[in-house]
Amino acid sequence: MVAWQGLAEMPFTPRIPPEPVAVDILAFPDVQLLDVTGPYQVFATANRLADDAGLPPPYTLRVVAAEAGPVASSGGLALVATGLPPADTPLDTLIVAGGAGVHTACQDAALRAWVVQRAAAARRVASVCTGAFLLGAAGLLDGRRATTHWSRCADLARRFPAVRVEHDPIYVNDGKVWTSAGVTAGIDLALALLEADLDRSAATAVARHLVVFAKRPGGQAQFSAGLALAGTDPGFDALHAWIRENLRGPLSVPQLAERAGMSERNFLRRYRQATGTSPARAVEQLRVEAARQALGVPGQPLKRVARDCGFGSEETMRRSFLRVLAVSPQAYRERFPV
Repeated sequence: MVAWQGLAEMPFTPRIPPEPVAVDILAFPDVQLLDVTGPYQVFATANRLADDAGLPPPYTLRVVAAEAGPVASSGGLALVATGLPPADTPLDTLIVAGGAGVHTACQDAALRAWVVQRAAAARRVASVCTGAFLLGAAGLLDGRRATTHWSRCADLARRFPAVRVEHDPIYVNDGKVWTSAGVTAGIDLALALLEADLDRSAATAVARHLVVFAKRPGGQAQFSAGLALAGTDPGFDALHAWIRENLRGPLSVPQLAERAGMSERNFLRRYRQATGTSPARAVEQLRVEAARQALGVPGQPLKRVARDCGFGSEETMRRSFLRVLAVSPQAYRERFPV
């Protein structure tokens, strides 16, 4: 009865493609385990639910690597991979995982060439987390929007200046290329691919089975410290430290310019060049960052958090949270309890 009720609440009746969608997930030594297994499990669960509903499996899945056999993940657990198939054999989706070993993988000329050729043969190509660096090294992100783990966005932008790196999205789709933020965002990416292949009800059914958001609210800024100022000029580090210690003050542009020892005009120009944002926006982000930490203190009233972090009122803090994190302070506290 429980199983029947579950199917009745969320029937799995997607548009099954005439042929299974072939998905290869590329691994390498020191790969991030969840970058591989997260997306794999999304598609595997779709196959299982289809089987339960008496439908053919929508996906065929493989983990591939430069050498067949065990591939050690960065966590120590090994994955069993098949060798790289010929680059021109039919394929629908190529997913490149990330992890500590991605930079070594980027230096492998043969692997880069295989990725380029395999991507050309595929309908779409995707990366999870720092797998974006391998796509970047293969030239597949040039001229495109892309994302990666919040802590590596600035590095991706520096190494591949032809890429328009976006810091906040959980995943980005630009043409046939998809990229995701860090680690678990590979699950969000795979659910989006599944929805594109089948339909929203299928993605929702898989998400419910895996007990994850079908569409996660907010961006990855809600998980990072100082993400919006990533890649900032070290010359402004002292100023940012001073701002953090004086959040309850007005922190006007004239005050900040004086603190930085510059004219207002020069300060505004150099600050935007260095950080990619305005001083007012940076102050707001630093106040939100401080408020996030304060919200982790049990029993801390929202009014006190707003006052101590320089917002002045709960409503002003709420609007800033929605702008920066896409969630309210109360929702953030509930989502990330101590």
